[in-house]
Amino acid sequence: MGVNVNITLLKWFLLAAVVSFQFSTSEALLEGIYCGKENCYDVLGVTRETGKQEISKKYRALARKFHPDMHRTPEAKAEAELRFKQIATAYEILKDDEARLDYDYMLDNPEDYYRNYYRYYRNRVAPKVDVRIVLIVTISVISAFQYYSANQRYEIAINYFMQQPKYRNRALDVARERGTYDENPNHKRGGKKKNKQEMKEETERIIRKVLEENMDIRGGYAKPKISDILWIQLVLLPYTIFSYCLWYATWIWRFNVKKEPYGEEQKLYLIRKHMKLGQYQFDAIEESEKKEYLKKGLWVKENYDLWHEEKEEEMKKVLAESAKHKAYRRYLKVHGEGRMTFDDS
Repeated sequence: MGVNVNITLLKWFLLAAVVSFQFSTSEALLEGIYCGKENCYDVLGVTRETGKQEISKKYRALARKFHPDMHRTPEAKAEAELRFKQIATAYEILKDDEARLDYDYMLDNPEDYYRNYYRYYRNRVAPKVDVRIVLIVTISVISAFQYYSANQRYEIAINYFMQQPKYRNRALDVARERGTYDENPNHKRGGKKKNKQEMKEETERIIRKVLEENMDIRGGYAKPKISDILWIQLVLLPYTIFSYCLWYATWIWRFNVKKEPYGEEQKLYLIRKHMKLGQYQFDAIEESEKKEYLKKGLWVKENYDLWHEEKEEEMKKVLAESAKHKAYRRYLKVHGEGRMTFDDS
């Protein structure tokens, strides 16, 4: 008697479990997304454990069977077309790893309505672009803009020097020495005399060429190099890291362990570090100033700190004697810093 009762209870328990599973599965299927109220796995006749290759095989077989062209009567065509769309939709979802993962999440978490809708439309709306392509395009755009900007700054510097009489005259002297500049306006080109405009344009080209070949423009206005753009820097990054580590280890060995005296290159490096300047900024400093830094021994931190304090004091004196700075301090004294006033009249 007790055994029969237990068997009856077990049957009821299994029945309740099946009903519960069917209920939860139907609840997981949301209208308007994925396969709607149909289970995508059931549409293709596969399970969640089925691989992509088997899913593709099932899809091709069902697509041939339910293709509208395989049916003759209008009713059969309409029914086949509806079924064909369901099969195609199910295949689109299950063949894509990310879409299939989101679909499985919906089946396992039917209560997360908003998240399920979000995950579905995220995959539908968001463009499926390879991240590597995005990175390549982004780096290429940055590199092109970087080179273009550097070239524009270099053009500004060259045009500036071309407008200065000092550099123009020096460039013309160099061109005369090379024999590339003729001041005679009556020489001929192709059997015709050059007019004033042509002579002027040729002179400008000669000056520009000499300046480009001889001017040592440094800093942010230096002539752009291909090796400075981002793409090349990324390619050379492993070599750059290796070179820096080797240089740093050599520095420690030579100057910290062996106590070798600093050379001029090492002294200038320490001075630049004390000044907290980049390489381009430091290169823009006149050579005479760098020699003055070396003369004062600014590679020694104590000497640099003392020199820096003296420079700050000199700057304060200059500002104190400046008429504009005095007027500014009087303005702050009367109106206050950051104060805004209005005229009521």
